[in-house]
Amino acid sequence: MTTHSFHGFVSVQSRGTVALPPVLRKRYGLDKPGSQVEITERSDGVLELRPAIAVPASQAWFWAEGWQEGERRADADIAAGRTTTYDNVDDFMDSLDIDE
Repeated sequence: MTTHSFHGFVSVQSRGTVALPPVLRKRYGLDKPGSQVEITERSDGVLELRPAIAVPASQAWFWAEGWQEGERRADADIAAGRTTTYDNVDDFMDSLDIDE
């Protein structure tokens, strides 16, 4: 794994704009118009910047923490082989053991 390290200074422009160095914009996919950066002010006075991807409102449910927890559980089940595959719908329905 390659570890990148950058240290430098940027200027705050009159409207509060901060321009990130080109090498960082490219490395983190921030070189396209509309790219977003999340900023967090920590209690120790440090400002953290994180590259962010805007999520369309119609897809926000997928990124909710509860849904993501379900995705992680499903991934773990798949990785552990806790899945069943059926050749057809009838076999699947039979497996449900529903009294008719």
